[in-house]
Amino acid sequence: MSDPATLLIADDDPGLRQSLERTLTREGYRVILASDGNAALERLQAGGVDLVLTDLKMPGLSGIELLRAVKAIASEVDVILLTAFGTVEEAVKAMKEGAYDFLTKPFQRAQLLRLIRQALERRDLIQQNRALQQRLDDLLQQGAVIGSSPAFRRMMTLLEQVAGSSATVLVQGESGTGKELVARTIHARSARSRGPFVAVNCAALPETLLESELFGYEKGAFTGAAGRKEGRFELADGGTLFLDEVSDLSAVTQPKILRVLQEGEFERLGGTKTLRVDVRIVAATNQGLAQMVREKRFREDLYYRLNVITMTVPPLRERSEDIRVLAQHFLRVYAAKNNRRLEGFTDDAIRRLEAYAWPGNVRELENVIERGVVLTQGALMDMTDLPPEIAGATPLPEGVLSIRIGTPLAEVEARLLEETLRATKGNKTLTAKLLGIDPTTVLRKLKRQDEQGEGDAAS
Repeated sequence: MSDPATLLIADDDPGLRQSLERTLTREGYRVILASDGNAALERLQAGGVDLVLTDLKMPGLSGIELLRAVKAIASEVDVILLTAFGTVEEAVKAMKEGAYDFLTKPFQRAQLLRLIRQALERRDLIQQNRALQQRLDDLLQQGAVIGSSPAFRRMMTLLEQVAGSSATVLVQGESGTGKELVARTIHARSARSRGPFVAVNCAALPETLLESELFGYEKGAFTGAAGRKEGRFELADGGTLFLDEVSDLSAVTQPKILRVLQEGEFERLGGTKTLRVDVRIVAATNQGLAQMVREKRFREDLYYRLNVITMTVPPLRERSEDIRVLAQHFLRVYAAKNNRRLEGFTDDAIRRLEAYAWPGNVRELENVIERGVVLTQGALMDMTDLPPEIAGATPLPEGVLSIRIGTPLAEVEARLLEETLRATKGNKTLTAKLLGIDPTTVLRKLKRQDEQGEGDAAS
């Protein structure tokens, strides 16, 4: 880094704080001190922090809670935990939640400096590769709009209708189905596409912190508020604000969101000036909001404001025809990222992927393919390169199509036609013969499907 790195140290031991400040300042770092987790969070919000060092056990906000907040607010900032011998097991658990590493007290000065240097070098590398990562992210975002299954086409037809409007949209779907990517696609295909797309995970932040993130704050609004900060609503002005996990909004925050939806105005925390914004809201949840309303856990008026148009992202098990093309897409992305030359999958691997239930949906498929890219030895990913639970999935016998009870008849017909065409490698005459219909009927049905799905699928 050309400028001195800024280190934020959170520890309730004043002696250790001062010792660390002296040591790190002599090494050329800029040091900010916080006596507890809450003070550290307030300082983190002001920005400009390159690395956080925090005690694991602190009164109020613990080191683990601070870690989670850091990853929600500034995911690129690494966290090093300082722990006593008796809490090493907890520190190891924190590593699984995203901590860079931990040091057991008492630690050597050389250990501390080496770990800080390594963490900052990692940050530098991430920044140097940001352009490449952005290109990869752009590719990954296409994963939400890749597919040809009837369930996918229905969703995309509605998306095209919704995108051109200014209506608030509620995106429902299981975890991992790609709700944020759907929200980004709505934004990209809207009249607001040149404006900002700002995302907030309502479940990742404590109530007080979420409010300051959403609405911003004025200088002196709370301890540590050294200056004015714009909130996410202001940052999204002229664009789209995506509220993920909106069901986790507290009873205190819900009416403030409702006011912005109704009036388009709010005040920053600690401020008296009313601010107006032009923001489209796209919200998402994996919970049943209607049931939460009945149980008085979510405001009815806010629910109806958010639920102007509802989009449901189908789980991967209901769009199994798309597994093959999604898997190929992720294979290309992660092969490029890892500098691997992979041509595709063996038939056995594809059959296992299509037979698996995918409880984690598209996100789980992406992770499985990324793992496979790293482990695969040959040019084709085989079933032996897949996790045991997927490699052991029992594929359907060749030529058998799985249909869920309750699937609309039109969708059953469309899937049967698609699968038969795939089996005959696109031979429409043979497809018609196998289905017992006239070839002109096949052509007519394909034309109708193309008209219904026109413009829906992207590659």
